Amino acid sequence: MEEKDIKDIVRVTYGTIAATSGSCCPSAPRCGGPAVVTEIGKKIGYADSDLSAVPEGANLGLGCGNPIALASLKEGETVLDLGSGAGFDCFLAAARVGPAGRVIGVDMTPEMIEKAGENARKDGIDNVEFRLGDIEHLPVEDGSVDVIISNCVINLAPDKARVFSEAFRVLKPGGRLMVSDIILTKPLPDFVKNSVAAYIGCVAGAALKEDYLAAMRQAGFENVTVQSEAPFPVDCVTTDPMLAGLAESLNLTMEELARRAAETVLSVRVSGIKPHTPSSWPSPAGAFAPSSAKCDGR
Repeated sequence: MEEKDIKDIVRVTYGTIAATSGSCCPSAPRCGGPAVVTEIGKKIGYADSDLSAVPEGANLGLGCGNPIALASLKEGETVLDLGSGAGFDCFLAAARVGPAGRVIGVDMTPEMIEKAGENARKDGIDNVEFRLGDIEHLPVEDGSVDVIISNCVINLAPDKARVFSEAFRVLKPGGRLMVSDIILTKPLPDFVKNSVAAYIGCVAGAALKEDYLAAMRQAGFENVTVQSEAPFPVDCVTTDPMLAGLAESLNLTMEELARRAAETVLSVRVSGIKPHTPSSWPSPAGAFAPSSAKCDGR
C-alpha cells in the first residue's frame, strides 16, 4: 500500500471509531462493550483508579500498554501524546502534572480531536489541549515538551524514523520518550503487510524490533531500553472482527491466526532520553511554525 493510502485508511477507520465509540486495536470492545474495555485496560497495565478517573468515552480500548506507568510524570511538566485519540492517556497525564503542568494531544483524525475536546470540556479539564496533526510532522514547537508518550500508534505510521526524529525535535534537552507499541520478532509475509485489515488491526504496520530500536537511536535518543515485552494478546485477535477477513483470506481459523500472531507480534514498552548536550544531537529536520489548527479543553 502507498503511504497516502495507508493514512487515508487509518484516518477514515479511526474517524468511524470515534463516531461510534468502537475499537479495533487491539481489544475489539465492539464485541463486548464497556466491560470489555475495562477488562482489557486492566490487562495492559491500568489500575482501576486510572480507568475510573477519566471522562466517560475517553477510553476506546485502542491501546496496547500503559505508557503513563513508565513516564514518572512530575508536577508542572509539559507532556505530549502522539496519537491521542479520545484523550484517555492525556487525561491521566493531566492529573499527574497538575494545574501548573500542560498536556498536548496530537491526532490526525478530526473526529478524535472533536471527541477528545468534548471529553475535556464536560469534565472541566483545562490543562489539556488537542491539536489536529500528523505525528510525522508534529504541530509542536522545537524543544518545548518534557515528556512524550504514545500508545499503540507509531506502529500505524508509515515513516517511523520521521516520527522519532520529530519526537526528538520537540523534546527539551533531557526530555523523555515513553512508548507502548506493537513490534515484530520476524518479517511478515507480503500478503499480510498489504492487508488493510491487518494494518488497521495494528499488525501489518509494525516494524521489526531491531529496526524500531535502531530508528530511535538514529533519531538521537540515548538509553533506548525495552522496559517490558509480551506476546500480542491472543484473546484480542480472536475477538477482532477487523481480522476475521484476513483469517478467511489465509484459509485459517481465528484461533490459528492468533497463534501465529503470538509467535511473531510483541506488545512492548520502550523508553529513550534526549541527551542534554546539543553536540551529540543529529542534524535538525527543520523548525516548526506553530499551527492554529487545534481544539482544546477550555
